[in-house]
Amino acid sequence: MTLTDRINAHQRRVPTWPFYAGLALVPFWWLYLGLTGGLGVEPINELEHRLGEAGLQLLIASLAVTPLRRVAGINLIRFRRMLGLMTFYFVSLHLLVWLVLDVQIPAQIWADILKRPYVTVGFTSFLLMIPLALTSNTRAVRRLGPNWRRLHKLVYPAAVLGAVHFIWLSKGFQIEPLIYLGAILALLALRVRVPRRMQRARVGS
Repeated sequence: MTLTDRINAHQRRVPTWPFYAGLALVPFWWLYLGLTGGLGVEPINELEHRLGEAGLQLLIASLAVTPLRRVAGINLIRFRRMLGLMTFYFVSLHLLVWLVLDVQIPAQIWADILKRPYVTVGFTSFLLMIPLALTSNTRAVRRLGPNWRRLHKLVYPAAVLGAVHFIWLSKGFQIEPLIYLGAILALLALRVRVPRRMQRARVGS
């Protein structure tokens, strides 16, 4: 048995609910840190940043599931739904902190969404995630049929827009947001299937 076979065999025994529970508690720990001075001099901004970055990291992890199976043969497909729902959870809290704790003024919220490009991009990414979260269940997969896969391709522009939002938010030149964008683009490139005719042409050349 190869290492890949062992990983695939063992991961089938791992339940997903501990990941749901553990990740769901993380924001509450950060909130506690913010209330007790553990998030620095600007706790609201730090909490907002951590939630958004965690959502982006989980989104990248969900995008990595299919390429990991194709390239390395490691099948973690059963964890993809959890990663997607937890992505929406963190991004929703990121938006909620911005709405309730940061801006607070309804008129200012809509003005920022319409006039500030980085807010517009981030909010658009969130809107694209809503139908994905609502249809991330077995019943929706059965009802939508082939359309389910087409609908869930919205995750691609949502991921790119999320990374662009992070880049725009960063002050000055920072390498970390660019790494996230690069990782997303690389994972999307790995999802592109090369037509069989092109593969045969490459082999024959």
